[in-house]
Amino acid sequence: MISLLATRLTSVVLVMLVVSALSFCIFNFLGDPVNNILGVNATLEQREALRVALGLDQPTLVQFWRFVERAVVGDFGISYRNRQPVLDIILQRLPATLELVFAATLTALAVGIPMGVYTALRPRGLVSRVVQMVSLVGISMPQFLIGMLLILIFSVELRWLSAFGRGQTVQLGWWSTGLLTTSGLKALIMPTITLAVFQISMIMRLVRGEMLEVLRTDFIKFARARGLSDRAVYLTHALRNSLLPVITIMGLQIGSLIAFAIVVEAVFQWPGMGLLILQAIEFADFPVMAAYLALVGFSFVMINLIVDLIYLVVDPRLRVK
Repeated sequence: MISLLATRLTSVVLVMLVVSALSFCIFNFLGDPVNNILGVNATLEQREALRVALGLDQPTLVQFWRFVERAVVGDFGISYRNRQPVLDIILQRLPATLELVFAATLTALAVGIPMGVYTALRPRGLVSRVVQMVSLVGISMPQFLIGMLLILIFSVELRWLSAFGRGQTVQLGWWSTGLLTTSGLKALIMPTITLAVFQISMIMRLVRGEMLEVLRTDFIKFARARGLSDRAVYLTHALRNSLLPVITIMGLQIGSLIAFAIVVEAVFQWPGMGLLILQAIEFADFPVMAAYLALVGFSFVMINLIVDLIYLVVDPRLRVK
């Protein structure tokens, strides 16, 4: 366990250094921050003074090292658009994105795994065929189209749910949550469904394929020969041995949901990180863009580390090795 953690943490450090280098390039080489801050009417003296204050007069390697030192403690500079520290802006937007990703992940697992098990146990049933057909539609439809259809049905026609925003939120320290209010929960429904549809379809088909393969193996036949009940065979033996690919895919997908919730947040005007990065790109707000890239990279490497540790819990063979 200690050896595994040491190896993974080393890779985390290396990956974050690469991500920091990319963020530094975005911050420094895609535009002049002095022009973005002062504008075109500033004098040469004002420009030079700000350049010295920002450390842009130093060699590139020195600038990069200082950028890494500041990034480690969460200091990504000042947003050009909002004139606020980037970390404060991220902390304001991060809860909305994490709650949306958390809700979509739980929905995908709660719906996709049972559907995959059911279609694997009854592969030729009518319900299974209908579910597989619907899953193809879910994989094929783009997220923005799903979101627009949900808005059309539940907001425009039925008037049950709000078409935009996060609803009423409650402040718990620096964390703002909509999970404790009725309007916040209602506002979460449509973005969650939109973000989870593809994940549900993918998990269902993955679990179904893995279950069909596991049910053909010899140890399932031996389990039946020992007189175990169908429930024990299906849920304890077959499903557990089918979960490793699901864990791998879901680990990657959680990172992807954090990185690519941009479309859903734009459709529903969800005040999260996705909407923030769209605004940052529009206004060439490089400090926010660099911080977003670093946050996404850190999310991916940490999620992969957690997935590796979950492997040890699910698969006893890895613990023996």
